Amino acid sequence: MIAIVDYGAGNLHSISGAVKTLTDDVIITSEKDVLLSASGIILPGVGAFGDAIEKLRDTGLSEVIIERVQSGIPLLGVCLGMQLLFEKSFEYGCHEGLGLLKGEIAPMADDLTQKVKVPHMGWNALEIQKECPLTKYIQNGDYVYYVHSFYAKGLDSLNAGSEYGNLFVPGMVSRDNVFGCQFHPEKSGGVGLNILRAFLEVTEHA
Repeated sequence: MIAIVDYGAGNLHSISGAVKTLTDDVIITSEKDVLLSASGIILPGVGAFGDAIEKLRDTGLSEVIIERVQSGIPLLGVCLGMQLLFEKSFEYGCHEGLGLLKGEIAPMADDLTQKVKVPHMGWNALEIQKECPLTKYIQNGDYVYYVHSFYAKGLDSLNAGSEYGNLFVPGMVSRDNVFGCQFHPEKSGGVGLNILRAFLEVTEHA
């Protein structure tokens, strides 16, 4: 069973609908017991980092997610959900993340030297830097859909990303059984579905 975490800050139905095109064995949940029995977990996210991590901690879901990752269960963070995987964020203050991946989340506007719009919104080509299980069905140059104003930096888990102005934006990251997509696979057509398909395959062998 794939569990999509409902903590009040996610685009739940879009990603649930995409996963349901691949399997019926998916549930949206805020119940700890369900997460403890899941074979894979998807952590979505929309909104501000500080609010999201506070909700995860107040509900106790952060502890369960970390426990499941440590037990070897695959976790996929999407958009803000990917950012939450890192050590900290400087989005409107400084906030501690889940600490599952090395690195921090910073405002793109502070590092952009070319005149491009923030947020980084729309389709952009992926450049694969290092293969991982989620790159199995995609190719260099495939387009994915981004919507974000903050990005990961100082990381050692990069698999693929996209050029935006003078920045190379991390789009896909992983370490062991932890995966993240800054872009929205559920809004990225066939490419996104292929990434979700690869994640489901990882959960079957975990």
